[in-house]
Amino acid sequence: MTRRFLLSIFVLFMSVTLILTGCGAQKEPKEALKNAAAAALNMDSYVSKSHIKITDLTLDASAFAGVGEIYSMLKDSDITLTQVYQKEPMQTEASLEVKLKGDFSGTITFQYVMTQDKIYVKVPKIPFLPIPDKVVGKFVAVDLNELKNTGLGNFNAELLDTDKTQRFVAELADVILTEYESETYLKDIPTKEIELPEGIEAKQVVQFYIHNDNLREALTTLVNHVLPQALDIVAKDEYRKLLQFTPKEIEKAKKELAELDQEEFQKDLDDVQKDLIIHKFYVNTAIDKNDYPAYQEAVADIEFKDPDTGEEVKLVMEVKTEFTSINEKPEFSVGIPQNTITVQEFVQEMTELGY
Repeated sequence: MTRRFLLSIFVLFMSVTLILTGCGAQKEPKEALKNAAAAALNMDSYVSKSHIKITDLTLDASAFAGVGEIYSMLKDSDITLTQVYQKEPMQTEASLEVKLKGDFSGTITFQYVMTQDKIYVKVPKIPFLPIPDKVVGKFVAVDLNELKNTGLGNFNAELLDTDKTQRFVAELADVILTEYESETYLKDIPTKEIELPEGIEAKQVVQFYIHNDNLREALTTLVNHVLPQALDIVAKDEYRKLLQFTPKEIEKAKKELAELDQEEFQKDLDDVQKDLIIHKFYVNTAIDKNDYPAYQEAVADIEFKDPDTGEEVKLVMEVKTEFTSINEKPEFSVGIPQNTITVQEFVQEMTELGY
């Protein structure tokens, strides 16, 4: 088991906590978080707004080809994601606004609408990417039942099954929150210590945190206790198809975990603790009077250096998300798009430009 693999597992672990962290009434932190997974499944509609800020990102250009150019555009940019969701009948619309700074200054807006059987993606106007005016502003309509005929046959439409995805995350949440001890990773923080958006009030704020002192235990618990149970969940037919794993791949992963050399694993953890520095990693979740996670802020400041390759990675970012209009009748600003074109028509227009 390599340091790079352990780093990847740690990043995955942090990503899952961003999805899972939320809580209900003023309770013991672990109990509150378990209630959150159940509460999330009861959100039949909501409006969410997220602000993303990347203030530092250092990567080895040779190891991450192309990422440097993207980062140079995104560094210090303002990224806002707004989403309106309705469970029945299934309808979601989202808008991603990216305000670029520096050499590529400007604003790019991406929009999409999704229903039970279709996705509509609005063709944006991008200053440095020539897109035919004929298609800019129109929505590319994709019938999920006909994806194989659109040239997107590798796309997994089951990933868009929101209900199934929520149930999968809820089962993972139960495993993770059972294995991780409150006194090591969770704590209540005074509501006055968190700056809430206007209009949002909290009766409880729970913080999930990882630092250098509990990193070793967190990774040990993840590999030896969480992952084996997570693989059992993934092995269920509905989730296996969702994630596009074969039974053979899952059995192979289970076997590798079962045969893991614990002495070698602990040596790898020694190296990870030398090479990975967590300056900050925490997720604060504010719970409103109705026991819903109304606001969440995640802060990460980590750096890693691989002594074998000299590769350096540093990430400093924050994500702030607020949820409003929970279980209220949603107001869709776009609705079901009428100004549409097919995938084939879009591809034809781009092909004529030489793409």
